[in-house]
Amino acid sequence: MTTLPEQTQKKLGLVIDLDICVGCQACAVSCKEWNTGGYSAPLTDQEPYGADPSGAWLNRIHAYEVGDGSTSRTLHFPRSCLHCEEPDCVTVCPTGASYKREEDGIVLVNPDTCIGCKLCSWACPYGAREYDVDDGVMKKCTLCVDRIYNDNIAEEERIPACVRACPTGARHFGDIGNPESAVSKLVAERDGQDLLPEFGYKPVNKYLPPRSRKNFAGDESMTPTASKKVSSDTISTDGHALSDRLFAWADRYLSR
Repeated sequence: MTTLPEQTQKKLGLVIDLDICVGCQACAVSCKEWNTGGYSAPLTDQEPYGADPSGAWLNRIHAYEVGDGSTSRTLHFPRSCLHCEEPDCVTVCPTGASYKREEDGIVLVNPDTCIGCKLCSWACPYGAREYDVDDGVMKKCTLCVDRIYNDNIAEEERIPACVRACPTGARHFGDIGNPESAVSKLVAERDGQDLLPEFGYKPVNKYLPPRSRKNFAGDESMTPTASKKVSSDTISTDGHALSDRLFAWADRYLSR
């Protein structure tokens, strides 16, 4: 079985703002495009235009309705590998193909040594592992490791493809293990949450809970323009109620 590093030098990961994700699928499409020719290549599809399309997608977006009446809204929930600190998907791997990098904490799969046994997919409670039927190996989000360290592209472009493609700025990338990083400060300010923390895998990726929309109609301070200036301590606790429902839904969905 594969062992984990005692600690990592960095904790690179994503912070996803559920308040402004619009479910446009740009992150999923850009992920598919980049990784089809990147570290995880190829990402194959089976009858992509048929009645029952399937294939390897490393980033998927779910949507559901929450709330009633004027306070109701559609929440979009992107899901990919969370690059956990204590990932069982790594420790169950019999060949060492699944591993966690000591230098940055990124969890990867070595396609040359993966035997496609699917043990890692059974161990992952987030459904983040994708079995590529055509290629016969497991695949997953790599945080675009072949992009973020690529000296052949401009420095400002060295971010995951999903982050670069997001039109609303709902996705952020950085070292979540550094309390002074922009992503860590964002998590602290917005009370970023783990997905299914009760499992104890310590996911590095964080989700920022949605804010309440109920005051937009009657409170000038909560108009879309002014809301950008509202600090975290003025956010209604209704936003946390929404996030509680969101994570309860994700718990039920992923535990099926």
